[in-house]
Amino acid sequence: MGKLNVTILRYLTKDDFRVLTAIEMGMKNHELVPASLAAQIANLRYGGVHKLLKELCKHRLLSYERGKQYDGYRLTNAGYDYLALKVLAQRGIIASFGNQIGVGKESNIYIVADEDRNPMCLKLHRLGRTCFRNIKSKRDYHQHRKSASWLYLSRISATREYAYMKALFDRGFPVPKPIDLNRHCVVMELVEGGPLCGVYRLDDVESLYDELMNLIVKLGNHGVIHGDFNEFNIMITNSGKPILIDFPQMISTEHVDAKTYFERDVNCVRDFFKRRFAYESELYPTFQDISREDCIDVEIKASGITKQMEKDLLREIGMVEVEDEEIEEDCNEDTDEENKNTNESEIDYLQLEVENSVRNEFMCTSKKTSEDSETNEKEDSIVLSVEDRILEEGVKKIDMETCNSEDDDVEKFNDLKSMYSSMTASTIAPELIKKKVKIALQKREKREQSRRILVKGEANAITRVRRENRDTIKQSTGIWGWE
Repeated sequence: MGKLNVTILRYLTKDDFRVLTAIEMGMKNHELVPASLAAQIANLRYGGVHKLLKELCKHRLLSYERGKQYDGYRLTNAGYDYLALKVLAQRGIIASFGNQIGVGKESNIYIVADEDRNPMCLKLHRLGRTCFRNIKSKRDYHQHRKSASWLYLSRISATREYAYMKALFDRGFPVPKPIDLNRHCVVMELVEGGPLCGVYRLDDVESLYDELMNLIVKLGNHGVIHGDFNEFNIMITNSGKPILIDFPQMISTEHVDAKTYFERDVNCVRDFFKRRFAYESELYPTFQDISREDCIDVEIKASGITKQMEKDLLREIGMVEVEDEEIEEDCNEDTDEENKNTNESEIDYLQLEVENSVRNEFMCTSKKTSEDSETNEKEDSIVLSVEDRILEEGVKKIDMETCNSEDDDVEKFNDLKSMYSSMTASTIAPELIKKKVKIALQKREKREQSRRILVKGEANAITRVRRENRDTIKQSTGIWGWE
């Protein structure tokens, strides 16, 4: 079936992965990431980044596209695979990569192994194929978003499948053991067997039929419905035991269409056994046979469940008591009021302490200066210098050890080792302080700001459009008789 070409993975450097990660981070709010932004995120020089981008485009890990509004780079599926495989290799989960063993409408499956040569299964989610693009009606990955990239939707699908698999495995369901997750890659236990669609003979058809129907009901009792329970998502081991796979489409039993999905799962199994093994039974479960025992849908936040439903379900099962909740809410309200009162009193006390301390400091400085000079001009200059020093630093650390005063407020303040004041003496207007501090911070940011990175290499899209318009005008001057 072919396999993913991972030979280039061993030759990529740290800078290559930094650039790939920078493009991934830039795609959070950019459809196409410009090279200058990639250089800033990767914290590398633009010239070196431009060379790395060309090499990554050559190996088809990135794609350079020229749009009408702007130009930039986009992360491909292969580049996203390399980022996930690099992390899994660093964790020691994957040490070798094998052949492809399966392909579906939204995933590719490969055989991998760890350092001890233990075989495992790697599932790469591939949303966005032409055979399965109606995600908004089939899945609730978008939620409130109008649009999202296929890479991000693949990541959501993998995260949801890993969460469902882990919850089911912990409760003893026949599912593969989840091992690790990164981005859109899920590593799980390799099932020694094949899908049910490839089985043509069974020793005991009735027992397998009953086991599958009981599994559907057991899932419903735990609060979830598989949604795609058919012969392609049921693995049969060499010993004849069924293993359930493929979980991204699972929904809650509280979903609006839960009954429809439940009946569809039951009918899929009945139709397959009738078609393949000529077995038809009059006994089959219905949606009314479900009696809730657990809340997997609440734990995973499955599709079709709201916050109010979560509270009601937890109360029905007995995991949360109503009286305890009311007592906790009352206690929280009382503690919030007490905290607000204590915080307001502490703030008022600290404000008085800071005002008194700053006034005493100014008095001490004015006494020292009066001994040296008798004029008021020098006193004003010293006070202004102190004010300017406060404004430049923004927040001034006050040390009262140099000022020996017998005032009680000053003695209380000396007990504190250090205090950062957010206000100054009443002689300075707070609006003026805020304005000058803001100006000082802006000047500091301009000083510390690195030099602007100039974009070189590919021309800007707007510049390219203007140049093309200018050329068309020059070529059309002979037609219209303009000079």
